[in-house]
Amino acid sequence: MTTQDRGLAALGFDGVPALRPLTYPGRPVGAPSLLTGAELLPLRARPGGPGAWAVGGHGPRRSLDAVLTGLGQAPVAERRPVIAVGSNASPGQVTHKLAGLGLSCAVPMVPVRLRGIGVGCSAHIGRAGYVAAAPYPDPTARRALVVSWLDAAQLAAVDGTELPNYRRVWLPGVPYEMALPGGTPLDGAYLYVSARGVLADPATGLPRPGGGDQAALLDALLAASPALRALLGPDAAAWVRRAAADAALRERGTQLFAAAGWVLPLTDLPTPLG
Repeated sequence: MTTQDRGLAALGFDGVPALRPLTYPGRPVGAPSLLTGAELLPLRARPGGPGAWAVGGHGPRRSLDAVLTGLGQAPVAERRPVIAVGSNASPGQVTHKLAGLGLSCAVPMVPVRLRGIGVGCSAHIGRAGYVAAAPYPDPTARRALVVSWLDAAQLAAVDGTELPNYRRVWLPGVPYEMALPGGTPLDGAYLYVSARGVLADPATGLPRPGGGDQAALLDALLAASPALRALLGPDAAAWVRRAAADAALRERGTQLFAAAGWVLPLTDLPTPLG
């Protein structure tokens, strides 16, 4: 297998929602992988935890820790697991965030099964113009979400893209039933929760589903609010173009969410779950 075979573009993971907002949240990894920035290498679970997992793609299989150390990067034990509900599950977006700051893009990214987390829409307009995903408590939910293991510098960089609209909180693994591929429990992980709350679906009063088709979401919000149409319309393309160019418009649009009565104050996650 050649280097190009594992390249992000060749695998279809090179999209960057920050640059193309209507593609948000981007394409998440669907299997355990090591992002190197240029490539996405497969990981094979084996006993001993993620640091001992085998990295494939080129030549003899080596452990994840051995590959990270060989790249001059921190092993898994010196990293922090962070759950993504939106574009931080997309290798292209993660590479864009880290490479833009001159940081290493070596990041293990693994879908993890858990319960109790719903995925809605944060009640604010982000700097790229899109309405990003945000978690909320849902004891009935069971899903897989991508967990990335970030070193200290990478974690600080991602914090810089999320704060102050989000807060990073620690979720213990047992009550949320976090499990790695193969069923090994995960002790816990960080998660960014929206400090702005989540958007409600006016028809039900429940959280509006997030993480799907961004253009459809923005068009639905425009259709439901004459004030938003006047500010950011007439369509999703106009919304992201105008919002990305003007922080004042983003803040005014965010205020209109609240004025419409669409904001649910779901800004934390309980432990234990209900």
